[in-house]
This record gives sequence, C-alpha cells and structure tokens, in this order.
Amino acid sequence: MTKHIFVTGGVVSSLGKGLTSASIGLLLENRGLRVRLQKLDPYLNVDPGTMSPYQHGEVYVLDDGTETDLDLGHYERFTHAVLNKDCNYTTGKIYLSVIEKERRGDYRGKTVQVIPHVTDEIKSCIKKMVAPDVDVVITEIGGTVGDIEGMPYFEAIRQYALDVGKNNCLFVHLTLVPYLKAAGELKTKPTQRSVRDLREIGIQPDILICRTEKEIPKDECEKIALFCNVERNAVIEEKDKEFSIYEVPLSLANNKLDQLVVEKLHLTHARPLDMSEWSRMLENMRAPEHEITIGFVGKYVKHRDAYKSVYESLDHAGIAHRTKVKVLRIESDKLADEGAAQALATVDGLLVPGGFDKRGIEGKIEAIRFARESGLPFFGICLGLQCATIEFARHVAGLENANSTEFDKASPHPVVCLLEEQAGVTDLGGTQRLGAYPCHLKPNTKARAAFGVDVISERHRHRYEVNNNYRDRLEARGMIFSGTSPDGSLVEAIELRDHPWFVAVQSHPEFQSKPTKPHPLFRDFIGASLDRRRTRKPVAVVMG
Repeated sequence: MTKHIFVTGGVVSSLGKGLTSASIGLLLENRGLRVRLQKLDPYLNVDPGTMSPYQHGEVYVLDDGTETDLDLGHYERFTHAVLNKDCNYTTGKIYLSVIEKERRGDYRGKTVQVIPHVTDEIKSCIKKMVAPDVDVVITEIGGTVGDIEGMPYFEAIRQYALDVGKNNCLFVHLTLVPYLKAAGELKTKPTQRSVRDLREIGIQPDILICRTEKEIPKDECEKIALFCNVERNAVIEEKDKEFSIYEVPLSLANNKLDQLVVEKLHLTHARPLDMSEWSRMLENMRAPEHEITIGFVGKYVKHRDAYKSVYESLDHAGIAHRTKVKVLRIESDKLADEGAAQALATVDGLLVPGGFDKRGIEGKIEAIRFARESGLPFFGICLGLQCATIEFARHVAGLENANSTEFDKASPHPVVCLLEEQAGVTDLGGTQRLGAYPCHLKPNTKARAAFGVDVISERHRHRYEVNNNYRDRLEARGMIFSGTSPDGSLVEAIELRDHPWFVAVQSHPEFQSKPTKPHPLFRDFIGASLDRRRTRKPVAVVMG
C-alpha cells in the first residue's frame, strides 16, 4: 500500500518546507523507494500563473503545461519523481471544482459545505497520487498552522490518516527555534505553541524538524520532545545552511531522518542509504578551481525567487566546470542610464532571462548589443531571445524601430509578434504556449553540439514568437535559426555566425536542470564564459 508523508510548517512561513519535502524525497529515493511529491497551496488563485514575481516568485512549469508553485522546482531538482497537474493544487482550484460540481447538480441538492465537500475534494486530490508504482507520497501543506485559509487542508489530512490508517501516514512538522541575541538563548516556546495548535486540530506530529541558527542543546531537545509529545530521537535539529541548500539532505541523513521514516512507515523493502553521488557533487561545489561573474540583466532582480530556477541552473553548470559562479544582478530599467559598457565591464558572460511587459526592455536590448559587439558570451531565455532578435534587426539588419508587438503595436517592423492562436485570447491564466514541445536542432550549431542529439524537448511559457516574415532578412545578415518546431513554423533557438558563444532559446531550459545533471545549454554557456575569463583583456570604460 502506498504510504503518505504530510509536511506542515509552524511559527513563521519561509522555513523551507519545500526543501525539506524535496530532501525527504531524495533520501527515500536513495534507499531504493519510489516517491511522488505534491504541494497544496491555500491561496485563492487557481494557479500562480497570473501572480506577480514580487508576490510569489517564479512560476514553475511542468511538462504537461501546468503552472505551479516554485517548490515543485525543488522537487524535480532533488528527485526523479514525475510531476504533473495533480502535483499542485490551490484553494482556488479546489473551490472551482466544488462549485462546478454544485452547478452540475452532482451534490443532488445538498447544502455544500467546507466539511465534508471541500475536505473530500482535497482528499481526492491526495488520492490521485496513489499508484502501484509509488511507495511514498510526500504532500507539503503550504502556509503555517493556525492560518485561517489553511484550516481545510489540516482537517483533510487529519481525516485522510483515519481513512487509510495511521500506520500508513506520517506527519512531519517543520518549526522554528529562534535565537534571542539579547538574552543569548534559544527559545522553544514558539515550537511548543505551534505543535499545540496542530494537536488542537487533531494532528499529532510524528517528527519535528527544528530550524535554528544555533545548535540546540541536548536539554532543550528533551524539553521540546516532552512538551510536544514526540520521541526524543524524532526531534531533529536543522541548522541554517550558509553554503548551499544542497547540504540539507545530508544534514537530515546525519540526523537519521531517513531511518526514522523507514521505521515509522514500516518500509521493510528499503535498502541502505547511498548518498555517494550527492556527496561528490557537494565536494565539487565546495572546492571550485575557478571563479567567473555572470551579468544577469532582468526586471525582478531585487526578488531572488523571481528567477529561482535560473540561478540554480547557473550553479549546476558551475559544478560541472568546478567553477564558482558569481551573479551580478543588474536592473534592466536602470541599465540604459548607466550604459551597458560600464555595467558589464567586469563580467565574463551575460544572461537575459524571461519576463513580460515593456518595462526595462531597452536596457536588455542595450546589454545584448554590447555582448554581440564585444564578443561577450550571451545566453537569452524566452524574452531574452525576443530582445536579441529585436537588437539584431535594428542594428545589423537595418530595420529601424524594429520591435515586438507586445511593446509597440505600431512598430514598422514587428520582428516578434503574437501567436495567431493567441489573438482572440482574453483570459490570462493558463492560456499561453505552456509545457514541453519538441525542437529540431540544425547540424553544426552550438545548440546541436550542446545537446548531442537532433531532437530535444523543452518547456515553454510565452505568447509571442519570432515573426516568420522577417526570418530570411535576419538569416541573410548572419542570424542562425538553430532550433525550430518539427514543421519549421516556429523559431525555438537562434545563434550568431561570427561570435564566440551567442545562443538564445524561446523555451525555459532552467526547468530541466539538476545539480547532478546540469542543462546542456547552461553548461556550455558557463564553459564559454570561463574561456572568456581565461583569455579576455579588461574592457576599457570611458567615464563621462
């Protein structure tokens, strides 16, 4: 029978439930178990697709086109679990389903209530994860115990444990043990109160993971165990990781969390833990032989989670080259004032990520022009490809005022335009080109060399495409369309003929990179940037 682990959080948000869930998944996989992971989010949006990056961080896209919470990125980077639309539900999606059923008459005239109808809907979402080839389902509950919007989820998992039997469920509670500098003490009372709130709901945690910036003394751990009604060996200290989030699984393994889970869920077929590959990856990360700086020109650089997967992918590529990758974050809407030459004088490569709307676009175009003219390695993602196309059209192909119709509907040269099927779309949520699409790579290109195969599959999230009416003119001036859709109608990747490394893609390759297996394009971009670092001379900057 499939077993279940429910991961909840207390005291404050942003403690790392997603990382904890992903780490548990990694540990169990490395004991030979088959896992699936799921995130239940208590906000009313149907999905995060229409939410601002400043509010929620990046929108993570799955192969099937589902727009999800960024924690699913942790799940995929840490494990081999297959994720789909059933792996992320929000209150908006839950209530939408309940209301649609009520409108169809599925409830046969009953008064529709939170209990049992909403909680039953939540439980049905959890059941969708159960399968003969799944040993353990790990379900993360978003938010914090005590939040009013999260109550239906806590009630649902309480009921679920009764439905399937407590021996088949495990409750892991992540909490905070704060250090008060003025008093010079760690305080356990917030953890006690958090567990008390959970127990009032009817959930007794089996394992407590205590986030802390200081080591928790033995007597304090015993106190937490006593007052929270948890076995002493099930109180696990989790100190802040200053070096890397990828240390978390090994830290939990050192505290024998995997053994606790195996014993409490009676997973008798689990094999001994083998973390050798993960440990080697961390050793390479801790002992870099080189260091480079990547200029990162984006619109949301003040909010690190807005580009979470891109930053992680740069780190993955750095591991492959035994290179520490430092990121110089540059706000694109301020770059035009500073000037690209000065802003990028000290970097070894330029990355322009995805985004929407016209704010900061001219700064991105200016940065790309500098990279093209100076031979600086450049990697464009989604909007980065579109900006590179606009820049090339204006300054190489001689198409004055070339632009995207997203930014200038009256442009005389709309080298980037709206997809034909998008023309009549009015709803914003879930209506873009989303998910995995095949791409054919052109022989003798950098993209083909990176992947080593002719056909690849990459994930997308966009509405606008390179305008086919301009492809011949751009190609005649040296642009290479190195990747296209199978029928050739959509541009998926571009390169420049006479440049050390200038590659841009319409997809989001950051969604398929892992620390133990970096994405080929990120790997080769960092490789080109490292070559630039070894050979380049400092760029002379003229001060105005």
